[in-house]
Amino acid sequence: MASIVMQSRSGPDSKLHLEVPVGEANTEFEVEVVVRPKGGSRVLPPGYFDLIRSVADDTLTIWPQPPLPPPVEFE
Repeated sequence: MASIVMQSRSGPDSKLHLEVPVGEANTEFEVEVVVRPKGGSRVLPPGYFDLIRSVADDTLTIWPQPPLPPPVEFE
């Protein structure tokens, strides 16, 4: 199994068209495609964490969470 990493840009039709060189003619392949935006990491917008506890509605109640169950031990 070979892993091929390629970079490509989507077209105006919002589709990504790929041509993958495999080096073997008339051969069946199983293909797995993972598509993620270039950069790979999720970037949160500026001020995102400022929204925490910013709701000014006294009727909104955040209830205490129950304790977590004990951890599972693996052998």
